[in-house]
Amino acid sequence: MNVSELNFNKLGGLIPCVIQDSVTNVVLMLGFMNNEALQKTLAEKKITFFSRSKQRLWTKGETTGNFLHLVSIMPDCDNDTLLIKVRPQGAVCHTGSDTCFREKNNSDALHFLEQIIQERKQKPKEGSYTNRLLNSGINKVAQKVGEEAVELVIEAKDNNRELFLNEAADLMYHFLVLLAAKGHSLSEVEQLLRQRHQ
Repeated sequence: MNVSELNFNKLGGLIPCVIQDSVTNVVLMLGFMNNEALQKTLAEKKITFFSRSKQRLWTKGETTGNFLHLVSIMPDCDNDTLLIKVRPQGAVCHTGSDTCFREKNNSDALHFLEQIIQERKQKPKEGSYTNRLLNSGINKVAQKVGEEAVELVIEAKDNNRELFLNEAADLMYHFLVLLAAKGHSLSEVEQLLRQRHQ
């Protein structure tokens, strides 16, 4: 993106920004940036808007900790609107909702589960199995994935549908925890799989 090509003049120095979850593709909110807010966003990788009511720069999450982490920015065809893809950290709306449009920010089950695991990683919860697993270290997490894979193979030899599916779910959960522990995402794996079939 060439920032110098953006048209901030149509709205008196501001440009509307559609904020979209990079994983679920759910639209989270609409905000406005001036050039300074955009530069700060690019530098810090956290979304900063120009608040029209406060007449100042405002980093989303500066008081709540519910930041919007920058993934990508794309201008529209007229260079006067931005589509900004983010990883939300907590609720987006000041009301506590997932989005400012009162929608749930849900994706398919695996990405939804991945979001929960990331939330546990960023904000540990007392008594959480996910946190105990993450705190046990990479070797233990990897070992758990291996154990679950073996259990799935064993159940695959029998004809108990419920046990087989439960072991499959256990394996997928522990696989997602291992990805999080290693600092990777399911989207990276999906991208690699797509590349293999081009």
